[in-house]
Amino acid sequence: MSSFGTLYLVSTPIGNLEDISLRALRILRDVDIIAAEDTRHTKKLLSHYQISSSLTSYFEHNKFQKGGYLLTKLKQGKEVALVSDAGTPGVSDPGYHLIQLALENSIRIVPIPGSSAVIAALSVSGLPTDSFIFEGFLPAQRGKRKKYLEKLKDERRTTVFYESPKRLLATLRDIKETVEDRDIAVCRELTKIHEEVLRGTVDEVIGELKEKKIRGEVTLIVAGRKKSRARSQDPLLEEIKRHQKDSGLPLKEIIELIAKQRGIPRKEVYQESLKLQRVK
Repeated sequence: MSSFGTLYLVSTPIGNLEDISLRALRILRDVDIIAAEDTRHTKKLLSHYQISSSLTSYFEHNKFQKGGYLLTKLKQGKEVALVSDAGTPGVSDPGYHLIQLALENSIRIVPIPGSSAVIAALSVSGLPTDSFIFEGFLPAQRGKRKKYLEKLKDERRTTVFYESPKRLLATLRDIKETVEDRDIAVCRELTKIHEEVLRGTVDEVIGELKEKKIRGEVTLIVAGRKKSRARSQDPLLEEIKRHQKDSGLPLKEIIELIAKQRGIPRKEVYQESLKLQRVK
C-alpha cells in the first residue's frame, strides 16, 4: 500500500481565479496527473498560475474507462489530482466513481479544501444556516420536479439546490405551487463579475427575474417551513389523506415521509393508514 500514489481532491475557484489556496496550487504543480471534468476549463486556471502538470479528461461519459486508467496510474505510484469545473470535486459531479474506486483499492485520498458554491451561497443568503440540506439538481421534467418538491414541502431545514438558468423561473413557480411562497435567495454567478444575489419571497424574486435574461451558474436557497405553519397537529389519519390528495405519492412513501416529519415510528403511521381500508 505504501507504494501506491495518492488521490488528491483539489477544490478550485467557482469563478474568481484568486479563490484558491496556496496548498492547492502546490499540489497541482507537484502531481503527475490532473484529472479534470473539462480540460479546456481547467487549462485556463493552470495557465493563469503557470502550472504545467499533465492534464487528462475525467467526466460523466468516460468515468468508467478513465477511472480504470487513473486507478492503474495510482497503483503504479503516480500522484493524481482530481478537479471539477468549479468548487469541490465529488459534489454533484462524476468524482464519486473515482473516489469509490480508490477506496476499494486502498488508495490514500487527501482532501484539499477550498471554494464551494453551496457554502458561499448559504453565507450570503440571509437564511438560517445552523441546519441545512443539499439536494443537488432538481429533475428537469416538470412532473418529476413537482413530485420531488412535494417530498420537501414540510422540510424545516434550509434547502440548497443547483439549477440551470434556463429552468430557474419554471422551478420557482413550481416551488410556489408545491411548497409555498416562502423566503428564498437566488445566487447567480458567485465570485464573478456579474455576481448577483436576489432575496425575498418566491413571488418577489419571480417578479425581479421575469424581465431578465438569466445566465450563469445558479444556486438556489429555500427557507424551511416555519413551525407556526406546521400541520403535524392534524390528526394522523387526516394528514395521510391530505398527502394522498396533494402529492399522489404511493402510500408507502407517504408513511415514511410522515414518520420522518413527525419523528414517530413508521409502524405507528402504518397502523393508522389501515383505517383507510376499513373506511372503503
